[in-house]
Amino acid sequence: MLFALIKKELLALVRDMHGLAVLFVMPMVFIVLMSLTLKDIYRPPLAELSYAVDVRDSGTPAKWLLQIWQRSHGAPQPLGTDWQQRLRSGTLKYVIVLEPGLSDELESAALSTRAYIQLLAEPGIDANLFNALRAELIGASGELKARLALAVPGTASPAPDASIQAMVQAERFATAGPRPTSVQQNVPAWLVFGMFFVVASLSSLFVQERGSGALGRLQSLGVSRSMLLASKALPYLGVNALQALLMLAAGIWFMPMIGGDALSLSGIHWGGLLLSLAAVSLAAVSLSLAVACLVKSHAQAATLGPMVNVLMAAAGGIMVPKFVMPGFMQRMVEISPMNWGLEALLTVLLRGGGVAEVLPQVGRLVAFAALMFLVAVFLFRRRAP
Repeated sequence: MLFALIKKELLALVRDMHGLAVLFVMPMVFIVLMSLTLKDIYRPPLAELSYAVDVRDSGTPAKWLLQIWQRSHGAPQPLGTDWQQRLRSGTLKYVIVLEPGLSDELESAALSTRAYIQLLAEPGIDANLFNALRAELIGASGELKARLALAVPGTASPAPDASIQAMVQAERFATAGPRPTSVQQNVPAWLVFGMFFVVASLSSLFVQERGSGALGRLQSLGVSRSMLLASKALPYLGVNALQALLMLAAGIWFMPMIGGDALSLSGIHWGGLLLSLAAVSLAAVSLSLAVACLVKSHAQAATLGPMVNVLMAAAGGIMVPKFVMPGFMQRMVEISPMNWGLEALLTVLLRGGGVAEVLPQVGRLVAFAALMFLVAVFLFRRRAP
């Protein structure tokens, strides 16, 4: 009897191809995907970041410092008159400003009491990457200063506030919108992830109604398939809106209560924020409808939906920052709907962007939503409830 029962379970498992795929294929895909995305996490690719230099000191030591930096980071881009706009938008990752008097400071044996080097990073830069750039710039300038100061005899004792670190001032360049913080960066990522997670709930409910015959009875009353799908989508758009409201509220009020930074919405463009959230919600719900029309059972709905969501998050810059990925993975991330939503929210919450700045990402999300809705209609028509 035990052998027969075991055989029954194995036959049921073999017949469930979706379940087998989740058990065996998903872990393999996840291992490959995460291994590739985390390939460079312990050696952030600083040399691949685009940067420019504003040289305001014409002395030889300042030129030496610039040469040291270029050996590790390549040649800088032309500064141009629009460098502030490029820095705010993220197309330029950072700018190094060499202030007047830097050469004299490097040649002096005394420690610095003011900043002669500015590191201005784009608002959406990852905190670890930002700190690594600042530390490397401090190390390079400190090493050069030590070499040049060796020949200077009999220096006076340093001032109490003097240090090598004081020579470098680092900040995220945000002339508009709230001050960039870790919360300001993390809330958009997990907001996008949470909104896409409606796929599990919607697909399970869809399978339940199809199994109970509710969808068939509605169609017998003359309700079109497109109308049925639209009636599924609209309530979940409201669910996404409530999700967004709760997650933003948690960032604003709950995070300060537990010792974290508060999410700031002061100075942001509300039209850009609402448009971005609406586009993310449309993409998430349309994808959920397509998955719901694809699966055949509750087991498939409970596994396939979350699997798609997690894999999209891993490959979309949600779970793993884009900057630590190898080059080909970074290019692949740019075709992910989750990444489009993330970039749109970062543009509003960190870069001071408005409707015009988020339109490229919003357009992609709306096009993706339309495509997924058409796929859902096609699958629904092929499979009678």
